[in-house]
Amino acid sequence: MNVSDQTLHQIERALKKTTEKCGPESGEPRLTDLYILVKQDSGEIRVLDDDDNEITRCVVEEWIGNASESFYNDIQPVLRTAIKRCEALLESMPVLRPCAFVLLDDEQQTVAELFLIDDDTMILGQELMVGLSDDLEDFWKKLSAE
Repeated sequence: MNVSDQTLHQIERALKKTTEKCGPESGEPRLTDLYILVKQDSGEIRVLDDDDNEITRCVVEEWIGNASESFYNDIQPVLRTAIKRCEALLESMPVLRPCAFVLLDDEQQTVAELFLIDDDTMILGQELMVGLSDDLEDFWKKLSAE
């Protein structure tokens, strides 16, 4: 999915507002996960906390009325790019760790974990897990053969 710089800036602006509202002045760390709810028909993005309270929202005009069946798969790289650009701000948020940024669909069902912040580990994307199941299966077969 090709997106304009304006779209990336809108998403980044929403992420920055999230960091401001969850910043040090907000008190003790209280969040463990943040949810990015994207509504396919309206192009609306909402960032929610664990209690489904809205932290911020924006509308991506390019996504309004997108009827693609692969919409949620197509927007994941866009959201990850915006998150990567705001990575330093997101990592500095005073939230309980590990803290995941989770993509939700219209029905608030989990689509993907976009970003994970942990004191020792930070994973961006799912590319690290590709083939893990096969590797574990091969390892088990070799171990069982001995």
